Formats: sequence, structure tokens, C-alpha cells
Amino acid sequence: MHRVAVEYEARRPDAWQQSRIESVGGQAYYDRFGKNQDGQGFYEDPALDELIAHAGFETADSVFEFGSGTGKFAARLLQDHLPPTASYRSVDLSPIMIGLARQRLEPYGARAKVALSEGEITFPLADHAVDRVVSNYVLDLFSDTAIQSFFLEAHRTLRPGGRVCIASLTRGVGLPSRLVSSLWMAVFRLKPALVGGCRPIKLDAFIDSHCWHIAYRNILAPFGVPSEVWILEAIQVAPSARE
Repeated sequence: MHRVAVEYEARRPDAWQQSRIESVGGQAYYDRFGKNQDGQGFYEDPALDELIAHAGFETADSVFEFGSGTGKFAARLLQDHLPPTASYRSVDLSPIMIGLARQRLEPYGARAKVALSEGEITFPLADHAVDRVVSNYVLDLFSDTAIQSFFLEAHRTLRPGGRVCIASLTRGVGLPSRLVSSLWMAVFRLKPALVGGCRPIKLDAFIDSHCWHIAYRNILAPFGVPSEVWILEAIQVAPSARE
């Protein structure tokens, strides 16, 4: 039996103990931070522009976002990039963020639904239910175990040819961004709550080539803050590979 198929089947939500978000003080921080999160756009927006340019949202019928935040990104998709009939669903750990997102997405009615997560890395979706899974500046809050669980759930819930679209903090690639990411990591190790529990991460080790095709990847560092954009296309494991 194919190694990836074995691991995937063994780790499905009905067969493995559910992982929980293990960020340090993450929920409490973002409850306090609230709508001020939009102020991080000075380094997040260029990465999100890049993500939108390569994700193919114009052909998506359904989108699931893991970590809605204030709903700013969702509103942008619904207004400018998704087809008029496309639906959007999301979860977030923070009740404050849920309230802000619901208020912002109210004009889109039943097309946009936001729910509170209890912290478990499971998506409230059936198998092969959506065309795009999105997570922006959320995985950099997670433990390695939780990141692995995220990719398993993304693969489970994406339709054939569907894409997972990610933007996250990452390690620097030039001297200025390396200095910024090193300083960020130093603060994170000293007191994670000062940086919202997030830190620069490298996702390479979690992206299995048997499960994902890299459609696009790039690192940007506006104002010296490095972010990485990933667009990954789900590869369906053939039944014969499980034998």
C-alpha cells in the first residue's frame, strides 16, 4: 500500500485523535486585538495580492477559509474575485473576530457563513466539498502537529484539482528580512504573546509531493517582513496505490 495513502487514511478525523490549536495565548490575543488586525496590511496585503493573482478564484464554486479574521479577505473575494454564485465558508477561534467577520460579510447573505471553531483542526466539511481552501497568517500560529493536521484536512475536503492557498510568515531570504525574522523569533521565544503567538515558519517539510503539486510559490518581504505564498493543487491518491 502507498505510504502516503496509508498515512492519510490512518490520520483521517474519524481515525485519529483530533489535534487542537496550540498557539500560546492566541485566542485571547486576537480577542483583544480585534479590528486592529487590519492594520497589519502593510506587510500582509502584498502577499495576499500575490495569492489572489495565482489562486484562480474566478473559477471557484466554493471556498473555505481556515481563520476568517475580520472578514476583510473574504469580502474582497466576494466583491471582486469569486463568481456571483460562489459560496464562502470559514471558521475562526476568536469570538471577537467572528463578530467582526459576520458584520462585514452581512451584505453577502447566505453566500457567506462564518462559524466559531472550538480549536480542533478539523474542517466542518464533507469529503471533496470545496474548490479552494484558504489560510492566511494562521499556520504560523500552529505547532508542527497542527500544521500536519491542516494539510490532511485540506486534502480530504478539496475536490479533484482543488487548491490550498496559503500566506504565512516565513524566514528571511535577504539580509534585511533575515534580520527582521531573527528579531521576530527572538521575541517569540522570550514572550510569544508580544507577537500574537505567531512566528516565521517553513512549510516545505509538510508538503508531500505525493499529495500536492506546487502550482505557485513565492517569498515577499515588504518593509523587511518576509511572507511566503503557496498555491498547491491536490493530487488524488489512486485506489490502486492503496493496494
